[in-house]
Parts: sequence; C-alpha cells; structure tokens
Amino acid sequence: MRAVVQRVTRARVTVGGEEVGAIGPGPGLAVLVGVTHDDTPAAAQRMAAKLWGLRILADDDGAMNLSCADRAAPLLVVSQFTLLGDASRGRRPSWIAAARPEVAEPLVGAVVERLRDLGATVATGRFRAHMQVELVNDGPVTLVVDT
Repeated sequence: MRAVVQRVTRARVTVGGEEVGAIGPGPGLAVLVGVTHDDTPAAAQRMAAKLWGLRILADDDGAMNLSCADRAAPLLVVSQFTLLGDASRGRRPSWIAAARPEVAEPLVGAVVERLRDLGATVATGRFRAHMQVELVNDGPVTLVVDT
C-alpha cells in the first residue's frame, strides 16, 4: 500500500460539481491511497496507524513535531490507483501493480475505518468516480508512505 500525504490547511473532493468530502480550514492531511495486489487488511491497519501518528504538523514553534493524533487534525482520504503506475518504460504507464477495484475498495475502507477507530475525523472521496481534488498544501510538505 502506498500513500502520498500532503500537509494541508484545507482540502476537498467534488464529483460532478457536488462536494463529497472536505476538511479545513486548519491543519490536516490530504492522503491519496493506492492499493497493490499483495496488500492485506493488516497493511491497511499499519497504514492507518502511520497516518494518524505521522509527525508532520507544526507545533507552536513551527517545527514538524505533531501528528494528527496530537492535534485532533482531520484527514481527507482519497483512493488513487495511479499511485501504483509504472512509467519506467515508454510514455504510457502500466497499471499492472494496482489492485482491482473489488480488492482495493475494502482495503481503502479499512484504512478509513481504522483511522476513525483511532479517533480521527476522516472525509473521503468517492470510489471509482472521476473526482476533482482541491487542496492548499501547507509548507509545502509532501511525503510518500509505504507499508
């Protein structure tokens, strides 16, 4: 499982002009999640724990010392199979490493569910929809997190 994590001051997802998920204003994380074939529910649990405890939010001195758990900061989690794209050959990426939707959807759901169990406020996109994601990256701070 792979996630691209961005520290944000606000983020939202729309589908067909309808807002389906949003966080902010205020500190939080926008998280794009890609699932591969060998991912398991245990990987989803590990990813959720990493995201909840990731210390990239600013403390009172502006240093990246706090996590969403420390600040009760929200997360916007959006499934994105293209994170597993391989563009190492030619100009057209291969999507072979990305799990099929019937495998990926419950695993992304498990990440969201575990985050909520940990106490997180979580907004989401809409699985298998063409989404528009808007965000204000704070810093900018962007990380790739793998399980």
